[in-house]
Amino acid sequence: MQIVHFGHSCVLLDTGSARLLFDPGTFSSGFEDLRDLDAVLITHQHVDHLDTNRLPALVEANPQATLVVDPGSVEEAGKLGLTAQRVAPGDTLTLGGAEVAVVNGEHAIIHASMPMPPNAGYVVDGGAFYHPGDALFVPEQKVDVLGLPTAAPWLKTGEAVDFLRAVAPRVAVPIHEGLLNETGLALTYGWFSRMAPEGGEVKVLTPREPADV
Repeated sequence: MQIVHFGHSCVLLDTGSARLLFDPGTFSSGFEDLRDLDAVLITHQHVDHLDTNRLPALVEANPQATLVVDPGSVEEAGKLGLTAQRVAPGDTLTLGGAEVAVVNGEHAIIHASMPMPPNAGYVVDGGAFYHPGDALFVPEQKVDVLGLPTAAPWLKTGEAVDFLRAVAPRVAVPIHEGLLNETGLALTYGWFSRMAPEGGEVKVLTPREPADV
């Protein structure tokens, strides 16, 4: 299995039987040149996960790809003239040669006074990879590789560490890091590495470079 991180929450997963792109948002770069995708999956409607300016061209350049969206992003896709498959927790999809289970349903709380949109987490091939979107939901599946949220208005480092320990993947690849500068990244990744569960690895990916995991 190979992963390419395009910054923040945008991840390309190549399972060997499917090429799945998650959360092409405004804080990410380079994904617009991708071709031969089997699916583009959106966890929720916030702009750092769904770039309405670049998504239509990406979909047009990948006509065979299924656009998969959470309930809150259906309207956004419609406004762009895109045909999308709406999913909800409990759904299971076959995309290319991969099976994707939809989990969670709720975005993490930023502040009690602010309503939060729906959030879809995606578990690929029974737990081979898990992209949680903007949530700290622990799925029932045993996860091999976890996309680990690093920094957000709804997240503190201790919560991310607790999530990492609860999921206990073989490898955690930090994502959702676009709000931090180099100092913040080094500090936070250091905490992840020191506090990772026994036997687990935190693997920081170089943006836009393929990595075997």
